[in-house]
Amino acid sequence: MTILIVALGNPGNEYKNTRHNIGWMALEHLPFYRQLAWKEKFKSRYSQYNHKGEKYIFIEPQTFMNLSGESVRPAMDFFKIPLEDIIIIHDEIDLPFGTIQLKKGGGLAGNNGLKSIAQHLGSQGFKRIRMGVGRPKFGDVASHVLGNFNPDEQISLDDYLKLGCEAIESIIEVGFQKSQNKFSKRSVI
Repeated sequence: MTILIVALGNPGNEYKNTRHNIGWMALEHLPFYRQLAWKEKFKSRYSQYNHKGEKYIFIEPQTFMNLSGESVRPAMDFFKIPLEDIIIIHDEIDLPFGTIQLKKGGGLAGNNGLKSIAQHLGSQGFKRIRMGVGRPKFGDVASHVLGNFNPDEQISLDDYLKLGCEAIESIIEVGFQKSQNKFSKRSVI
């Protein structure tokens, strides 16, 4: 079996530490991340990780967030991965900062990366690791997700990214369904 794990973010140094890039940031905290052999294809960086007879393809789309589907669809087709074996790691404004939830399908909550993926896959039925970044109290959502973490968030950010890693590693060890129970709105705060 092959599982496609997609971490969403925006390329470029100006977006490196923004809320929108929390998917990339979590993936990059995996203990084995630096040992992965990264290649470029599908308008993305991708690498393969084998564990207990299963193959995991990690991709970091190098398109901007709102074009993420342009990376996910070609990777899905190339590796012949069915929709139910695609997991997207993304920022989620409808969850408080520091909270993770694993979910299958559902709405897109205005996330342009998810909208692009759903459009290219013809379905919203993919699995998700939703990483809460909270909704802004003032100002617009775009400025919030494209903004850097505030000082209060910075205090627990490293623990939060480690929790994101735990969710990814749990999926690799015991599968999505068992991990879903363990990471049902789990929070570091």
